[in-house]
Amino acid sequence: MAFNFSDLTKKFDEVLDLVDGDLKGIKTGRAKPSLVEDVMVEAYGTRMPIKELGSITAPDPHSIVISLWDQGVVAGVEKALSSGQSQFNPSVDGQTVRINIAPLTGEKRQELVKLVAQQIESGRQMIRGVRTDAKRDVEAQAGESGVSEDDIKADEEELDRLTHEFIGKLEVMGKSKEEELLTI
Repeated sequence: MAFNFSDLTKKFDEVLDLVDGDLKGIKTGRAKPSLVEDVMVEAYGTRMPIKELGSITAPDPHSIVISLWDQGVVAGVEKALSSGQSQFNPSVDGQTVRINIAPLTGEKRQELVKLVAQQIESGRQMIRGVRTDAKRDVEAQAGESGVSEDDIKADEEELDRLTHEFIGKLEVMGKSKEEELLTI
């Protein structure tokens, strides 16, 4: 029986998704709807992300505009944006919430580049951990009927190829975020 690489690919994809989510949370000094769309708001007796309560646009690089569909959630959205980890300074005009994003200083940009590097390294470590577990499973096939040493060697080579492919994808994500941070 050959090793199941589709499960491995799913685990690698989960790592990429996790790192991508972490990278999206790093503010670049440029207004993007993704900065606020997942902020949770107390609305209608439950917690909901802002993206389910209105439309979010970034009309220019330094402001985000949230047009809410219901006047009743405005106070909750304002509270969620000004507290917690987001700590924006929203201004409310009827059913519209505006957020001004201050540009980053050069020093802050460099700090964030270091944070991106840490996130990418963390992702590499997670991928290597998944690879180690998979390699153990591949090696455990030794001695099973119908599994030759050549099969195990081929599985190990495919494992290494996939590992390098997904680490490459991580590197691309990191470079992209770095460029975004360093672009003024």
